[in-house]
Amino acid sequence: MRKSRFTEAQIIAIVGEYDAGGSVGELSRKHGVHANTIRLWKSKYAGMDVADVVRLKELEAENAQMQRIIARLTLKVDAMDNLIRKNAWGPRSDKKR
Repeated sequence: MRKSRFTEAQIIAIVGEYDAGGSVGELSRKHGVHANTIRLWKSKYAGMDVADVVRLKELEAENAQMQRIIARLTLKVDAMDNLIRKNAWGPRSDKKR
């Protein structure tokens, strides 16, 4: 994903200017971004301050780490189940031999 040339603090300041009554066209010319980008930022960062954004980034990183751990453990459990079934170490079936 492409890194933005604006920091979160700058984005929040631009959204604050928009909320204070600035027009989208004026802000887009002033900051050199497209009007739709400002609208996208407003939908994502409305009502947040810099501390909230930092906490959001931390939570997203923690969530991604947890998802990787769960995927890895699920894969290990599945491999162990297949090994148990293949080697007949599992519970015996009710069929008579």
